[in-house]
Amino acid sequence: QVQLVESGGGLVQAGGSLRLSCAASGITVYNCPMGWFRQAPGKEREFVAAVSSSGGDTHYLDSVKGRFTISRDVAKNTVYLQMNSLKPEDTAVYYCALDSRASGLYLREDEYDYWGQGTQVTVSS
Repeated sequence: QVQLVESGGGLVQAGGSLRLSCAASGITVYNCPMGWFRQAPGKEREFVAAVSSSGGDTHYLDSVKGRFTISRDVAKNTVYLQMNSLKPEDTAVYYCALDSRASGLYLREDEYDYWGQGTQVTVSS
């Protein structure tokens, strides 16, 4: 059974940093597209970052470019989201996602078939 477990969320002041982790079990992240999404209160879930199945390509939401970095550690079967220079508007529940069916770089929610439970990130001003 595939499971994704996020961790690393918390409360941080504006300008601070957090690193989110998404540990996968029941599947290897190698050759799987993976992504991070977030949902702020009262808003729809939105794409944040993705890494391709090869690990060689990444894509980011414009508002996080230059501040967030997605990476993966195949040996640890984990994907990370390093978040620097955090802003209050980054406050949201962050979810990781994985697609087990095909290869590529995916930006849409419906392209992923496994999701984690989410981790809360709160940025105070």
